[in-house]
Amino acid sequence: MTTTANFSDETRDKLRGVSTATLCTALFKRGLRNQFIQDVRPVGQVGKTMVGPAFTLRYIPAREDLNPIEVFRDRAHPQRKAVEDCPPGSVLVIDSRKDAGAASAGSILVTRLMVRGVEGVVTDGGFRDSPEIGALPFPAYHNRPSAPTNLTLHQALDINGPIGCGDVAVWPGDILVGDGEGVVVIPRAIVDEVADEAVSMTDYEDFVLERVQGGASILGLYPMTEARHLDDFEAWKGAQIIDRT
Repeated sequence: MTTTANFSDETRDKLRGVSTATLCTALFKRGLRNQFIQDVRPVGQVGKTMVGPAFTLRYIPAREDLNPIEVFRDRAHPQRKAVEDCPPGSVLVIDSRKDAGAASAGSILVTRLMVRGVEGVVTDGGFRDSPEIGALPFPAYHNRPSAPTNLTLHQALDINGPIGCGDVAVWPGDILVGDGEGVVVIPRAIVDEVADEAVSMTDYEDFVLERVQGGASILGLYPMTEARHLDDFEAWKGAQIIDRT
């Protein structure tokens, strides 16, 4: 089994099949209430769920004498270096201080991430060239479109250290999951158990939804407080296994 930052393909596959809503509930049960990145949404249509370890970039407010356009001539410029160094299978997470007044990146850098095999990109700021980014087959999440170059307001500083993104603390190696609702951050130490619970929760939610669509009351069913529903659920799971074989 291959891994990325000690993150197994098995767990990655489990997380691709569950929602950020279900994951938030599983995290809440463990006392983690603030793991959903606020005011960040997909740039385009969401296809495959984004799942990968965080690789981070931090911006500070730009200071004009230190942040002219010429800084991009430096091959070690932190923004450019982060794009080139972000490992395949990881998610580049950009701390833009929730400021979308200037872009965190544009379509060329995002395309470079995509062709390098990076899993996705997230910022609590905005992307320029957002129509082009939204058309890519690549998960990208931001607050809103922003045409001005990042140098206008943002000075790239640190790579792969702890950051804040949309009011959530993100450590390198934390696992990010992004779907059509947004992005949730799962601490690496508990990701395997959270993934297992989320799969079980999703099975039960699918069962409940089928029953509710058929006219059943949620009382005693969701949450399950009447034991009779457990037998029905076990029979339902058995039928799903048979249908898949």
